[in-house]
Amino acid sequence: MKKFYLELILSLLILFLVISISLSLGYVRIPLSQVVEIVLKKTLGLGLKGISPLDVSIVWEVRFPRIISAALVGASLSICGVVFQGILLNPLADPYTLGISAGAAFGASVAILLGINFLGFYTVPAFAFVGGVITLLTVIYLSSTSKGGISSNNLILSGVIVSAILSAGISFCKYLAQERVAVIIFWLLGSFASCSWTDAIILLVCLISSFLVFIFYFRELNLLSLGGKTALSLGVNPQKVRIVLLLWASLLTGVCVSFSGIIGFVGLLVPHMMRSVTGPDHLKLLPISMIVGAILLTGADTITRAILPAEVPIGVLTALIGGPFFCYIFRKKQVGF
Repeated sequence: MKKFYLELILSLLILFLVISISLSLGYVRIPLSQVVEIVLKKTLGLGLKGISPLDVSIVWEVRFPRIISAALVGASLSICGVVFQGILLNPLADPYTLGISAGAAFGASVAILLGINFLGFYTVPAFAFVGGVITLLTVIYLSSTSKGGISSNNLILSGVIVSAILSAGISFCKYLAQERVAVIIFWLLGSFASCSWTDAIILLVCLISSFLVFIFYFRELNLLSLGGKTALSLGVNPQKVRIVLLLWASLLTGVCVSFSGIIGFVGLLVPHMMRSVTGPDHLKLLPISMIVGAILLTGADTITRAILPAEVPIGVLTALIGGPFFCYIFRKKQVGF
């Protein structure tokens, strides 16, 4: 356990370092010492004499909410990946297995296509979230048996079917969008460019509440990984636990997608990497995956924003990294080594 705490502390230190470096990088380079001073003084409510107001605005109002949002989304998608793989007993499961992302994307595409704007900036995220929730309910309905149970295979198959239908719907929306098609495509590719402090606070509240629920059920998750019959014999109700965790993880995924767009493979990559470090115990796997997921997505966003010659949508970068890894895991599962 002492080794785990050291790994956790080291991961937190790396996260703080990545966030600090990310705050200093960009079109306008700001010294790391000045970044730390701005953040500390703004957090503590102290005066900022001697520091350029432009630098303060860039760090606190532009970069910080974007970077914090990226870290929170990375953390959220990672713990959702841990939960999905735990309850579905499938190493290829991730937050998008059940079609939640496709449903959110379809909801956002409809809002952009119709030009709906009754909630201002939050209209597209609201439609995306509702689309994700409706998709989740549809998948659960399709996968439920006559006895009221839900099997992991049925859930995955239903998610694939619904995703295929929604993908066709998204393509149809893009066909009808004409001059708005660029907006739809940009949203689908994923970005944190428009994230504000309000978005970061919403993401933080959703992440904390979901993490507490997942930690509360860590013993059940450990037993479910042994199989449904084994868990049942040890006093766990597999159907109840699956439904509760499925709903929480899917809703958290829906919130993330509604603010950031489609960012794939984070929930697949991180749990696999961390499982080899901490083992299968979800009490250790959940917090370490949350921190490493935040590091991964913050680093990826920094690369797209400040290092590449032109900003590339972050969903493209994570797909380029995660796609080959997905193929590797799939092949490893097939040959059994």
